[in-house]
Amino acid sequence: MNAEPQQGSFPAGADPTTGARPKGAARGGGLSRPLLGIAGLLVLLALWWLGTDVLAAPGSFARRFSPASAFASLGGLLLHSDLPIHVYVSLQRIFIGLGFALAIGVPLGLAVGTFGALEAATTPAFQFLRMISPLSWMPLAVMVFGVGDRPIYFLLAFAAVWPILLSTAAGVRQLDPRWLLLARSLAATRWEMLSRVILPGVTGHILTGVRLAIGILWIVLVPCEMLGVSAGLGYFILDTRDRLAYSELMAMVLLIGVLGFALDALARALCRRWA
Repeated sequence: MNAEPQQGSFPAGADPTTGARPKGAARGGGLSRPLLGIAGLLVLLALWWLGTDVLAAPGSFARRFSPASAFASLGGLLLHSDLPIHVYVSLQRIFIGLGFALAIGVPLGLAVGTFGALEAATTPAFQFLRMISPLSWMPLAVMVFGVGDRPIYFLLAFAAVWPILLSTAAGVRQLDPRWLLLARSLAATRWEMLSRVILPGVTGHILTGVRLAIGILWIVLVPCEMLGVSAGLGYFILDTRDRLAYSELMAMVLLIGVLGFALDALARALCRRWA
């Protein structure tokens, strides 16, 4: 004799026949996740305040990096300085470097994922190159391209190309072979196969690679902008250090974190939209 499920024996929102949660339902509820995220940020802010205002001795060097002075300096910089220009220049470099990485990584990833012999021939070289820190190429980049934006574009593209290339190749390998067989049976041309079957099928993987690349680019950007340029967030940090403006330096660190968080959120939104 089968026992009837008792009302209320399943989690809220679960299917009463299977007990399963709806697809995409948050484990802690729709509202709890944002609240938990805000709580985590508040804890981080509290730790910063404790380390610089409470535990640090009066008049100590650490008090110059307190949250209050950093936020005050950030507001002043955004309203009464050329900081927005430096932010614009840095974001422009990010998107140009990412554009170069996409132009190189996506076609290579498609080729590597399609042809097994090419994958076998290039995988050791690609794995070797991607394990070299992009910053180790800085002296060579300056010698080859000189100072200015060109070495920065090279270093950013070198840093971003690997996650895009490898994600694209993985997406091609995971395509359902029946899609390709169906396209061939309908006499699809190579361009139609690429534009109607392969690229739509690997879009999610490409966007995942882009998200990973943005995280790497944002880390590499600041030291790259210390290569003799006269604008950008990295240059502005050096300027605050030279002027001994420690509250402004901390404000710049805070701004870099906020902008990086916003870029990652944009990449996540694109992944949810197109993946």
